[in-house]
Amino acid sequence: MITQIAIASLRHRLGSVLLTLFTIVISVSLLLSVEYVRGQVRDSFTRTVSGVDIIVGAPTGQLNLLLYSVFRLGNPTNGVNWNDVAWLQTHPQVDWLVPLSLGDAHKGFRVVGTTNGYFEHFKYGDKQPLSFASGGHFVADTSAVIGAEVATELGYAVSDEIVVSHGLGDISFQHHDAHPFTITGILAPTGTPADKAVYVTLHGIESVHASPSPGRTLRRTAITKPGNDDSTQASQDDAHDTHRHEDDEQHHDHDDSHEHELHEESHTEHDNDSATSTLSEAQPESVSALLLGLKSRVAALQLQHQINNYDGAALLAILPGVALKELWGLMGNVEKLLLGISVLILLSSLIGLITLLLATMRERRQEIAVLRAIGAGPATILWLVQAEALLISAVGCVFSIALVSAGLSLFSEWLNASYGLIVTGSLFTQATGIVIVCVMAATWLCSFIPAIAAYRTALHTGLSGR
Repeated sequence: MITQIAIASLRHRLGSVLLTLFTIVISVSLLLSVEYVRGQVRDSFTRTVSGVDIIVGAPTGQLNLLLYSVFRLGNPTNGVNWNDVAWLQTHPQVDWLVPLSLGDAHKGFRVVGTTNGYFEHFKYGDKQPLSFASGGHFVADTSAVIGAEVATELGYAVSDEIVVSHGLGDISFQHHDAHPFTITGILAPTGTPADKAVYVTLHGIESVHASPSPGRTLRRTAITKPGNDDSTQASQDDAHDTHRHEDDEQHHDHDDSHEHELHEESHTEHDNDSATSTLSEAQPESVSALLLGLKSRVAALQLQHQINNYDGAALLAILPGVALKELWGLMGNVEKLLLGISVLILLSSLIGLITLLLATMRERRQEIAVLRAIGAGPATILWLVQAEALLISAVGCVFSIALVSAGLSLFSEWLNASYGLIVTGSLFTQATGIVIVCVMAATWLCSFIPAIAAYRTALHTGLSGR
């Protein structure tokens, strides 16, 4: 009975009720979105790197190792010697290993020296693998793969050449112009730090920093090493010229006959180059960090203990999931701030609802008088006003759930690509239920203010409305 009267009363004031309903829908939708996305962001953040069981680096602290190896923030204090890398490669519990070499940049974006194994084994979110928007993985020592954000901001495409620079700043005064890299692939957007990096081969990054080859130095030394005697110098020069002339005549025809064959062979070897061969050929003195995948995740703690207590060198092994949760704990205040802002918006909407009901009290004197005349007591009038407030909030909650569900469904791919937010599961969770119950409880408590005013009006109002 009271519900029917409340619905009829709300229809009578449809314009003002719709405006109040709109504010309730906006505030509850915002509250539901923040609460749902807050949980999803926490889960997505703790799964920024997925499928990697252990990260190994120099002893520098758990968070610092996580930041520079996954988020490309900060600098490694030391490297991991290649002998220790070889030990881990042959460890019976290690399934795969991906080395990372850091220290260079390209126009403000970090350069990561690695192998094709990175694109195969590195995963994010709910174990989603990296994919290529165009092109593919490394095919030569001078290959480069760029993240989606690098390609977008710098306007790069496959087959473009880039030059890396020494250091990590936006401006570098030491560019490695003599060792350009050719872009062979562009990664699809992930919303993770993988979008903001330039990946090159380990052999390529070593070549950038290497000195001239020993063979070239030796040949140059053999020509210029003679003593101070001018006649000796001239004699050696003449002998060298004569020998070179005879050697050229002897091998001229031979070189012509095999020139095409050698070109074909070199081209084939260049095309068939892979991450495995690059890694075996490069063997740098050290790398910045290692990503490990284990044959059994149960052995993660055991292997972590072995690495941290390794006698061969000082190493640090961390579990990325544990480190990410620790890092998220430091960012919890931002999460609480967002939730607090949403609660304040909801309170402002409830205040608007109270204001609407109070403003209509004077207009409803005749209505209250009629209800009193047909036998409604003051308590009935009180519950009537509260029923109206609860109806408005209930309808607003229904619309809010439908609106948020539709929005998450429509923008899930965009959230994943732009922010790395993996929208999984249904909106109908325990957290959503708690939010709805809290909204209805807050509405019921706030409705006491206009309800008490209506109660007092009912005590003193007659049919005349005086």
